Amino acid sequence: MSESDLRRLTLIFSAADESVVTSALTEQSTLLSGFTLLKAEGHGSGHFDHASARERVRGRIERRVIWMVLRKEEVVQVIDLLRPRMRPNALVWWTEPVEDFQRRV
Repeated sequence: MSESDLRRLTLIFSAADESVVTSALTEQSTLLSGFTLLKAEGHGSGHFDHASARERVRGRIERRVIWMVLRKEEVVQVIDLLRPRMRPNALVWWTEPVEDFQRRV
């Protein structure tokens, strides 16, 4: 796999959807070699449609971020895997090229 084929896929979703997303991804061990899950807070317009009362008062929404490095063609497979499990507009994602990727023990 050349580095030009690699992408970092970033997934952003609500904390309430964490188990849905992580379960779907861990079931696909043949497709994914792993991912990193981060806790985050969302800010900005349009984020409060499904916010809890606590989040509305605080002015920020609990989010989860997943990063994974995939081949370019695998990105579509991951999104297609998640799409039927998520509410409409509950998942935000983008990709970035990966210049270098190594694992060191």
